[in-house]
Amino acid sequence: MVHVHRGVIMIDQRISLRAVERPPAHGTEEDFSWFCESLGLTHGRDLDTTAERVVLQILEEVAEEPGVSSARIAERLAITPGRVNHHVRNLVATGLLYRRKKLIYLRGGSLAAAVVEMKKDADRIFDELHVIAEVLDREIVRH
Repeated sequence: MVHVHRGVIMIDQRISLRAVERPPAHGTEEDFSWFCESLGLTHGRDLDTTAERVVLQILEEVAEEPGVSSARIAERLAITPGRVNHHVRNLVATGLLYRRKKLIYLRGGSLAAAVVEMKKDADRIFDELHVIAEVLDREIVRH
């Protein structure tokens, strides 16, 4: 959900960071899995790594055109559009992707740019938490 707060467009998002040890074997597949797991994009219940496959397919598609439809992703992965949309909703909530009309876009156009934007989002959240924490510290200490 998008809303405006103090003149700033805010996106309700769920940023998860997991301290996951990088695999000893380095390669595109291992690094990509580590990337997804570190950002909490993959979950224990996702045994067939559908979320990873959706992200990877989106990356491949946006390399050719900026936006891609859920239907195209579903067709390429041979899964239902509903299943794709489930994962896309979660990926949008993290801030990695965004939707405009019926197309899905990688935020910033690349993984690196998306991570930078997600970091800015997290910094804004922590800045606001810090301000409130200082107020709470003062009020709690006074009582």
